[in-house]
Amino acid sequence: MNAFKLVYLYWRIAILNELQYRINFFLQLFQSLIALLVGWVGLALIFRQTSDLAGWTSPELLVVLGVYTLMGGVVRAFVFPSMFRLLQDITEGNLDFALTKPADSQLLVSVREVQIWQLIDVLLGLLVILYGESQLPHSASPLAILAFAFALLMGILLMYCFCICITTIAFWATRADNIIELFQGVYQAGRVPVGIYPQWLRILLTFLVPVAIAITIPAEAITQRLTVQNSLVAFVFTLFVVIFTRWLWQTGVKSYAGASA
Repeated sequence: MNAFKLVYLYWRIAILNELQYRINFFLQLFQSLIALLVGWVGLALIFRQTSDLAGWTSPELLVVLGVYTLMGGVVRAFVFPSMFRLLQDITEGNLDFALTKPADSQLLVSVREVQIWQLIDVLLGLLVILYGESQLPHSASPLAILAFAFALLMGILLMYCFCICITTIAFWATRADNIIELFQGVYQAGRVPVGIYPQWLRILLTFLVPVAIAITIPAEAITQRLTVQNSLVAFVFTLFVVIFTRWLWQTGVKSYAGASA
């Protein structure tokens, strides 16, 4: 089956299921607005004491907050739902139903679930990015916008790969759900640019939990702070993670002992 058709079919079913509970839209909207307000207030308190934070101005940090919100919405809408189901299938031995289908197993387990109301965060994040960008003394150039779009796609791919890697650990460990919960806590470090942290923490947030590449790099791109060196490092690292993720998934599947074992 064509990959695009497969994604379309699964997402269509998932969206129709979500539309049965439209009250969730208002609950998610309220939750998203509260989370965004808390982040905004936090920045306001910081800039009552200083004019910049590690060289980042208030409008630039609003852009970072917008990217953080947008990226979180994408991950919670398209990545986490399928990863939690994958984790459940591995631990309960039900992954056979996906592995025996005539389609790529990694693609199949990655698109089975969608929570569309999380896209509220994507919209709110985009609005915050636009507002923060409008407060900058210079407007984004077409090249900056293109770099931002590419960095954002690269960040989404990287976050997906990281999530499926930590979920794949469940092939060998029984408590991988704790690792996913830990990641959700660490992700909150992306509310601010990674450059404000100590060197050792910057390295961890770049190469171990890739919050820096997923959030700070797109924010640097749209605010025209991104250097060629950082963009190349991010691209090469993302390519490496994609290849490693594929290898880890195939290795994990070979180790899987499910209901048919």
